[in-house]
Amino acid sequence: MAHILESSDISRALKRIAHEIVEHNQGVENIVLMGIPTRGRYLADRLQENLESISGAAVPTGILDITLYRDDYRIRPPKALEKTLLPDGGIEGRDVVLVDDVLYSGRTIRAALDALGEFSRPKSVQLAVLVDRGHRELPIRADYVGKNIPTSLKESVRVHLMEVDGEDSIEILGERQ
Repeated sequence: MAHILESSDISRALKRIAHEIVEHNQGVENIVLMGIPTRGRYLADRLQENLESISGAAVPTGILDITLYRDDYRIRPPKALEKTLLPDGGIEGRDVVLVDDVLYSGRTIRAALDALGEFSRPKSVQLAVLVDRGHRELPIRADYVGKNIPTSLKESVRVHLMEVDGEDSIEILGERQ
């Protein structure tokens, strides 16, 4: 097990991502953050704080549960459904930034795009991830990345967040767990 990022590194990465979002979208007026449970939800909240601090404007945030949209739900252990919470005003015609912790195969994001389509039609969809570990199976890439961490297929990346795990850190585990 190797620790890659600690709390201060994660905080700095999220601040940088927030600045990139503001720059790319020329402000935050049309931005909606949608966090993918579990850890993407909390990362979206942190990004919201950073974006509001930078811009001085409110940034709506919601939660997008993708469980029923996954293509592997029949082969993975059952997972309790979480509520999808759209922010006041919805996502119609908005620039939606999907937020997740780790980008790997791209299948979670494909499921998130399917789920978004069920609710409305955003103007655009962007992707912010804390870690991009490579090994894509689908043609999906993140617009905003906290850290690119090349891994082997035998390794796994574990993100720990204070809200869920009691600490902020990112580690690589030798064998997938």
